[in-house]
Amino acid sequence: MNQETSISANPPEMRQITDPSTIRALTHPVRLALLEVLVTENTLTATEAAELIGESPTTCSFHFRQLEKYGFIEVAAIGPGRQRRWKLAHAVLSFGDAGDDAEANIAASTLSRLVTDRAMARMQRFHETKRNYPKEWQEVSDTSEAILFVTSEELRAFNEEVLEILMKYHPRLTNPEERPEGSLPVEVLVFRYPLRAAEAN
Repeated sequence: MNQETSISANPPEMRQITDPSTIRALTHPVRLALLEVLVTENTLTATEAAELIGESPTTCSFHFRQLEKYGFIEVAAIGPGRQRRWKLAHAVLSFGDAGDDAEANIAASTLSRLVTDRAMARMQRFHETKRNYPKEWQEVSDTSEAILFVTSEELRAFNEEVLEILMKYHPRLTNPEERPEGSLPVEVLVFRYPLRAAEAN
């Protein structure tokens, strides 16, 4: 399984993470929360991030430095008092739990569950507050489910087609001037998995 998380950078690039310690560095809810808000806000100071995620500026500053240590974020600017403004360093993070390194697989599986759980919680919060949105947003915010009989090669091609569609809108993350009037940040979750194990040959 590959877990890909879209994040902003300029120019876009994908970072493949295979080192177990680097993967484990992300398995912290505050660090994931900081990455998530940087997606929509582009750049933030520790104080600004603290207001968005409900943590103290000191906590955010510490975890920003840890994220920088592992190359996930970088300094966008330094303001008064040497206050750092942070930005994401990569367009897409990719990590998988089906490689040859057992330690990396365990770390990636743990991170994947954490990322998925956080996304599902955000989806649940949306459904709980859906009626607070304008009707046009209620109508287009949808969930689809389908069963496909496909080969692994066909599923790989499907994955690539979906990613191509998603990347079409990716420049808007880093270029606010490209965002149409009335646009909102929308999270798209796409899960693909077999319902039963393949039969042995």
